[in-house]
Amino acid sequence: MATKNLDQLEAQIEQLIREHISECRRRAAAAVERSFASAAKKSGQAERPGRVARVTSRRRPADELEGLGARLYAAMCANPGAPMAAYAPVVGASTRELHRPAKLLKRSGRVRSVGERNATRYFPIPARSKSAG
Repeated sequence: MATKNLDQLEAQIEQLIREHISECRRRAAAAVERSFASAAKKSGQAERPGRVARVTSRRRPADELEGLGARLYAAMCANPGAPMAAYAPVVGASTRELHRPAKLLKRSGRVRSVGERNATRYFPIPARSKSAG
C-alpha cells in the first residue's frame, strides 16, 4: 500500500512538473511575441500622428554658405548687437541654419559675439582701411 501511494505521489509530482514546464514555455513564448511586437511598433514611430519624422541632414555647398554668410553679415551691420533670432527672418533662414555661417564669419574676423546660448549678441567688426597703419 505504501508503494502504491509513492507511485501515485511520484506520478502527481511529474504531472505538476510537466504542467509547470509547459506554463513556463507558454509565458516565455508570449514574452518573446510581445518583445517583437513592441520592436515593430518602435520602428514605425514616425508614422504615428503627432510625431515629426526626423529629417536627414545634407552638406550645404560652399557657395550657399557664402551667400547666407553675406546676407547675415549685412543684417548684422544693419542691426548690430541683436540675437540670432532677430537676424533669421531678415536673412530668410532659421536660426539653426545660421549657426554655421555665423561661425565662419567669426573665424574670418568679420564678426564677434558676446554672451552665451540664447543670450548671444553679434557685432560686426569694421574693416580696417589699408592706409591707416
